This record gives sequence, structure tokens and C-alpha cells, in this order.
Amino acid sequence: MNINQSDLDKKWKESVDAILKRFPERKESFHTSSEIDVDRLYYPENDKDYQDKLGFPGEFPYTRGIQPTMYRSKYWTMRQYAGFGSAKETNKRFRYLLEQGQTGLSVAFDLPTQIGYDSDDMMAEGEVGRVGVAIDTLHDMEALLEQIPLDKVSTSMTINAPASILLAMYIAVGEKQGVPKEKLTGTIQNDILKEYIARGTYIFPPKPSMRLITNIFEYCGEHVPRFNTISISGYHIREAGSTAVQEVAFTIANGMAYVDAAIEAGLDVDAFAPRLAFFFNAHNNFFEEIAKFRAARRVWAKIMRDHYQAKNPKSWKLRFHTQTGGSTLTAQQPDNNIVRVTMQALAAVLGGTQSLHTNSRDEALALPTEESARIALRTQQIIANESGVADTVDPLGGSYFIEAMTDKVEEEVEAYLEQIKELGGAVSAIEEGYMQREIHRTAYETQLRIEKEEEIIVGLNKYKIDEEVNPELLKVDEALERHQKASLQEIKDNRDHDMVVSTLKQLEWAAKKPDENLMPYILNAVKAYASVGEICNILRNEFGEYGI
Repeated sequence: MNINQSDLDKKWKESVDAILKRFPERKESFHTSSEIDVDRLYYPENDKDYQDKLGFPGEFPYTRGIQPTMYRSKYWTMRQYAGFGSAKETNKRFRYLLEQGQTGLSVAFDLPTQIGYDSDDMMAEGEVGRVGVAIDTLHDMEALLEQIPLDKVSTSMTINAPASILLAMYIAVGEKQGVPKEKLTGTIQNDILKEYIARGTYIFPPKPSMRLITNIFEYCGEHVPRFNTISISGYHIREAGSTAVQEVAFTIANGMAYVDAAIEAGLDVDAFAPRLAFFFNAHNNFFEEIAKFRAARRVWAKIMRDHYQAKNPKSWKLRFHTQTGGSTLTAQQPDNNIVRVTMQALAAVLGGTQSLHTNSRDEALALPTEESARIALRTQQIIANESGVADTVDPLGGSYFIEAMTDKVEEEVEAYLEQIKELGGAVSAIEEGYMQREIHRTAYETQLRIEKEEEIIVGLNKYKIDEEVNPELLKVDEALERHQKASLQEIKDNRDHDMVVSTLKQLEWAAKKPDENLMPYILNAVKAYASVGEICNILRNEFGEYGI
């Protein structure tokens, strides 16, 4: 196949012109500091495999990106992950980050919230507000989002087992702000399968968990169409010790399980697939990470078009958020982490991410300070505004090394997917412990290499210095837990008790009906100020708990 400028004009003109009307490029021309013009796209003059393997940005198989102009029109969303202590404290951090140029919110919830316990539950003792923000009722969500316009700000929520409850709270706050459900934008993680594999913040067994997830797909498809209903996460799989290939393979296998469950529930693939999103890690092996992102897009596009027969090209696109690798950060010489994060963030951008969180230098020691969070955000802003890497689409496309690495990652991912298929799919593979064993094996092998200095971690096993690591750290006030419990008790004392009981009974009834969508019932309970724990306990009684 002969690829020349006229072919490019013919293939691209319609899609590029359409996208430019909605998203004009940031400037009329792009050039280097030496005034060398930078074109929108570089491509081979004569390469018979080009169209099949790479294609053009914004077109199948999306190896080169999911939009024709990528960052020439709009930078990725700079979405710094934050959450600690009370909703009011976290709201202050959110507003600070927005003032510093952050373009989207990302909420970290504390452990009790993540596993469906209220702050006054004995199971929450000592954990309230520690690794994220404590959210017990709609009152907390209102405080978390105070003075943040939900019609203008996109919000990502890292929540899984109780995702339906936190999404319902977000919808309710939007209504109180006068923002209709149709205008809300953001993402809920809502990925329970990776919790069974790598992270552990599950509540219910797989079958009812999948019901909750498909209920969200159906409800949002009809009522909250701009919200991403799931962020299928490889991040935590990688943090648990997987390789880059395993991260992509296991994440895509989980994605297929969600698609299968939704289709089995009677949903049309093109009705929900365009709102599926992914969440990947950015690790230290620079070129492998770039190839990983490109291969993931290609694998998913083929699966959605060819296996699931999706007709809408939006269903073929793998849209993803990236977070730099928390497990790569060291407590030793913590300023070195700024360099690691910069390298990882650059890989994510060169790999075509849609949004990005950059970890802070002190996260191996504690929650980030305000200064560290600002440096992490500035890292993204410098890459965007000063490096020039956003001025052309897929700048490393066509590199012999990158293309060979992309092909190899794709090949190995497909081999894993075939093994998982033979085991009966992702859910069966998880139940048999296959993915868990694979991750444990690679994590152990990595640790051995580090201990033998076959893999160098600067400052940890080589280039060490005598140091006292004593930076300023963020500390959550121990009084927070008492205040949060008192606030929750006040809400419980002053809410309409009969309304709470009524909405919880309706939810209990609906939970017993397998064909009933639970989202409207959860939303009603949330609006009555029923708590996360109260709602989860209704579902625990009906669904049981995983592993118990």
C-alpha cells in the first residue's frame, strides 16, 4: 500500500475538519525553538503494513491515538488524586489544586468508605480519614464538593464495591447545585474484579458485584450519559507486582468480563461500550511503557470490533487515565522521585493518555504535602507547555524500536488472553487464582533481582548516601475521627428517620429481585441521608460477603 500526502488528505480531511470545528488547535502553527515546523503527523511514504498495524490517529486500530489531532487541540486532563481527613479539608485541597491549574478532580476515599463501613463502625477504628477522605452520608459529599461547579469540573472517584452509592451521592449533589444528571462528567472506578486479584477492597461476591456494575451501566446509559461508568484498572495489578504485559492482559480480560456481563444482562454493546474507560500505571521502563499503551489500544479495538461486533467506532476506542507508579517511589532520597515521576509522566503522554495523575515525591512516606502536590502538578504543566512533545501526534510512531516493542507486547498480551479464555474467562481465572499466582510469581522474581542488584533502584540498592529522611510530612489530626463520628451522629439524629427506614426497605425489596435495577433505590436512600454503611449492610444481608 502506497501512503502519500494525497492519501492522508483523503483519509483524514473529513474527520480532522470535523474535530477542528469543535476543538481548534491551540495555535496556528507549531515549531521548535530553532523555528523548524512541526507537522501534525509523520508517516511512512511506502509501507504496506502501515494501515493494518498503525493506521491514522482517530481511526481503527487506534495505535496512534484515539483522536485525530490529540494534544494539538487539547492537552490531556491533569487530574491530581487527592483525599484525606474530612470532606472540608479535602475540599480545600481540591480548590487549591484547581487554582494551580488542575483541570479535573480525582477523589481518594478512606478505607472504611471503600469497604462500606461508617466512621462510627468498630471496623473503622483508627482508619477514618487516613488514606483518603471519609464519606459517610450525602452531607459529607456536599462538603467535599462545596463551591466546585459540577457542570464545569470533571470528577474521577476511586471507589469500587460501594461505587453505586458514591455515584448516587454525586448525582444528588449535582441536583442540589442545579446541574442535571445529563451534564455531569467524570468517572467511577467501579472495577471489582481487580479487587479480587490485587487490591482487596471488595465487599460482595462476584455475581452480585457484577449485577451492581451492570446496573450502573444501564442507569447511566439512560440518565447520566456523559459519565464513564467504569475505569477498568491495571494500575493496582501493576502495583501488586505484575509485568507490563500482565497489566494489559489481565485488565483487558477483566474488561471482556464486564462486557460479557452487560450483554448477558440484555444491554446492547454499543449502548454502554463508548463509556468504558481504563486506568493504567506508568512505570520506569520508558519505551516499554509507551509500547504498552499503544498495544493496549490496538488489542481492545480488535476485540470490540471483531469479537463483540460493536458497530459504533466509539465502542472500539480504549480511553485511559494514567497514574505514575506509586510502587516505584522510594523513601530513600525522596527528591529522586521527582525524576522518576517526570519520566513516567512523559511515557504516558507519548503513549497517548487522556488524563494523568503525577505522584508526589513524598508518597513513599506519607500523604503528599501541599508543596509536593504542587510540584507534581507542575511536572505535567512543564511537559505540556515547555517540552514540545504535545505538538505532533504520536511523535515516536514509526520508530523501529517502538513499533517492534508494540508488536511484541501485543503478541504476549494475546497469548495471556488465550490462556484466560481456556480457563473460562476472567472470573473463572480469578476464582482459580491464576492471575494472582502469576502476579505473585513476577513480584517475587522482581524482588530477588533487586536484592541481588541485578535491577538497580537508585538510592535503595545502589548510590546510597548517609541521610536522615525527615521531610515535612502531612499528618492527619487524630481528632478528625472524633469529629467525623460526632458529625455523623448529628446527621443521624436530625434526618427524617421514617424516610430513611422506608428507602432502605425499598432497597431491600429490590435487592431480592434479580431483574430490578438498584440505582434508583440507592439514589433515594442517599437523598434521605442514609449512610454508606447502612446501605451496604442491606446489600450485605442479601448478597453475603466475599470470602466469608
